[in-house]
Amino acid sequence: MDFNSGGGGGGGANELHNNQFYQCEENKPLLGEMSEGNNNTKLSAGPCKRSLHHCSSGGMRYKLLHEGDIQVCVVKHPRTFLSKILTSKFLRRWEPHHLTLTDSSLTSATPTGYMETSLSYSSIEDLQLLSWDNAPKYCVQLSFPGGTVLLQAANSYLRDQWFHSLQWKKKIYKYRKVLNNPSRWDVVLKEIRALVDMALTSPLQDESIHQAPLHIISTLLAENSNLSTQDHENIIVAIAPLLENNHPPPDLCEFFCKHCRERPRSMVVIEVFTPVVQRILKHNMDFGKCPRLRLFTQEYILALNELNAGMEVVKKFVHSMHGPTGQCPHPRVLPNLVAVCLAAIYSCYEEFINSRDNSPSLKEIRNGCQQQNERKPPMPLRLLRPEPPPPPPATLLPLTANPSPPQPPPPAPSNPAPSIPFSSPKPALPLSPPPSVVNSSEILVELERNNNSANARRKGGPSGSDSEPNLIDCLLVSPAVNTLSIQLPAQADRVLGCFALILKMLSDYDDWRPALASLLQPIPFPKEALAHAKFTKELKYVIQRFAEDPRQEVHSCLLSVRSGKDGWFQLYSPGGVACDDDGELFASMVHILMGSCYKTKKFLLSLAENKLGPCMLLALRGNQTMVEILCLMLEYNIIDNKDTQLQIISTLESTQVGLRMYEQLCDRQRELKELQRKGGPTRLTLPSKSTDADLARLLSSGSFGNLENLSLAFTNVTSACAEQLIKLPSLKQLNLWSTQFGDAGLRLLSEHLACLQVLNLCETPVTDAGLLALSSMKSLCSLNMNSTKLTADTYEDLKAKLPNLKDVDVRYTEAW
Repeated sequence: MDFNSGGGGGGGANELHNNQFYQCEENKPLLGEMSEGNNNTKLSAGPCKRSLHHCSSGGMRYKLLHEGDIQVCVVKHPRTFLSKILTSKFLRRWEPHHLTLTDSSLTSATPTGYMETSLSYSSIEDLQLLSWDNAPKYCVQLSFPGGTVLLQAANSYLRDQWFHSLQWKKKIYKYRKVLNNPSRWDVVLKEIRALVDMALTSPLQDESIHQAPLHIISTLLAENSNLSTQDHENIIVAIAPLLENNHPPPDLCEFFCKHCRERPRSMVVIEVFTPVVQRILKHNMDFGKCPRLRLFTQEYILALNELNAGMEVVKKFVHSMHGPTGQCPHPRVLPNLVAVCLAAIYSCYEEFINSRDNSPSLKEIRNGCQQQNERKPPMPLRLLRPEPPPPPPATLLPLTANPSPPQPPPPAPSNPAPSIPFSSPKPALPLSPPPSVVNSSEILVELERNNNSANARRKGGPSGSDSEPNLIDCLLVSPAVNTLSIQLPAQADRVLGCFALILKMLSDYDDWRPALASLLQPIPFPKEALAHAKFTKELKYVIQRFAEDPRQEVHSCLLSVRSGKDGWFQLYSPGGVACDDDGELFASMVHILMGSCYKTKKFLLSLAENKLGPCMLLALRGNQTMVEILCLMLEYNIIDNKDTQLQIISTLESTQVGLRMYEQLCDRQRELKELQRKGGPTRLTLPSKSTDADLARLLSSGSFGNLENLSLAFTNVTSACAEQLIKLPSLKQLNLWSTQFGDAGLRLLSEHLACLQVLNLCETPVTDAGLLALSSMKSLCSLNMNSTKLTADTYEDLKAKLPNLKDVDVRYTEAW
């Protein structure tokens, strides 16, 4: 049946003269549909419009239908008396169909009978709700040239849902056709406003209700790029209401980005784009699905930076995103802001990164083009690299307590991190010559050559490490590459400075600092940026904030995210690519880490292997934290080499504070030797309510070299008593039942009491963080974790790593 064929006659009106029609749309010009007044009291478009506004504020809501089952009846306009009889209501039949509402027509899944051909939206002249006085039928009437289509639903709600869905599809189809071929832009602007008004007042609830108009408008703008700036701003203002609760589509984001770049001081940026960007930062879950949202946010922030107040405006915007309280109510704001900052920083070095690793550029990724065989040759960049200095005269540092015979100078190290080479020459730092401009390909060759040689020296060196080169190795393979820097264009330099300052702002919020530290822990920056003096200076403030934060979850992120990869601790240590303060920040980081739960052998071993030189240099300059580090290395026997021990002793004796702490260490060692002397009891039980000080006083009163069983049950000892417990070499059984012994104490015990066999932690505040450290105590055969915060995963891990564990109590825990 062809619904698009013409027809004549007016018998349809006589056929349905007993019916009541609630007309909701008339076949009139599209421009006037949304601008008619609502003073008409007849059953026409006026009351329909009032009904729609009522629905939008508090009436019924419907989901947009895309398909569904419904009864269909077609009534053709009769031309003869016989056709009137054949189309009378007594001879009509209803056919069940599964109808689909496509973008352009109403189609049946079974194209037979009434729905043999699709019904185009353009052929629908009128759309009405229909009901009978004496029959409970719920119908929608679709008038087309030559007849009428009746759709009968099961109830009034389903009928209204079909009515509003068909009405929406029909109007969107009309607007798409009208705006596809614009003639006069003043008329187009009115049509856009009407389209926006229709989307805002529709009773349908669906994501496409607001997205479809935005896609139509974005297509219009993409196909008409020669519009004037005033037309651009008028269109942006017209669609602003739709953007209050919806993200702009990708094409519209490109249009917004262009406007931010070309007219950053436009009031549209402040008045229209600000709420849009705020919504993106608050609600976006993954920039990877729509990278142009991130690009638009980036361009918006750069537009704010172009205003007269510059970064002050950006700072106010960041503060508005956080909110006035101490806790930001929107958890997605921080990760989204960090993602925007990282993408912007990478974009500054995009050309160099692409020429370095031949990877697709950010622009190509955004455009979906990842064909590497069509890439352009690497673009020459201005790279600043001082020429290698001539070898300076050697100098000696008289720091050895027991001078050894002179030795020839060692070969030049592959890692330029400064150390204290006792009894070996140390070159003085020369003045840097003027920078030279080189091509990126030259730097690539030199980086690769030095990297390979550094790897060869690393594998053949005394440490015997054969790990892959990490971030710092790539930058510190030679003095020439260490001073490598890239001269960015002025615009890229402003972008880098802007987003580095935003990271600095983010670190000032206490509630954001833990998550920010976690996000930045892997050092997610291009290594070229880490050689940029201005960038590392701003970033140093962020790292300093992490180092000053007393929360363990914050300052623990200063360490590397995994073994074999450098972290901020290594980056800002003396000799690191970002260190410009002779180790002040490094000392601050060591101080906060030592004050936390990192006063362990593992941390000290790492310092001794990688940063012993910087530690000794800072201790020589009187840094108290480094003096304490060296004393602990001696106390815990971290250093095996006798010459190195003597060098550390000489360093300690070179300063007043070092000498005092070394004398205290000697006193403790004498007391420890007396404590560990064979003799004393084999079993010892402290009275209840005893404290850490009581235990220390007791153990300092005699010899406890034979002590194997110690009970501190129901005392007031804490993790601090672990410093005394690790001095008992023969301890095999330890009872800490109902004490305040925590995770920090467990970590210390696990490193020093390897022969412990029985441990009772019943009713102690230990958690998984401390219990996991017990996996290194291979001698444990009995472990009581009753009434602790043990989880099932940690319990399974301990069972797998402790082969001798036979007696375990996990009652009243999650693992029970």
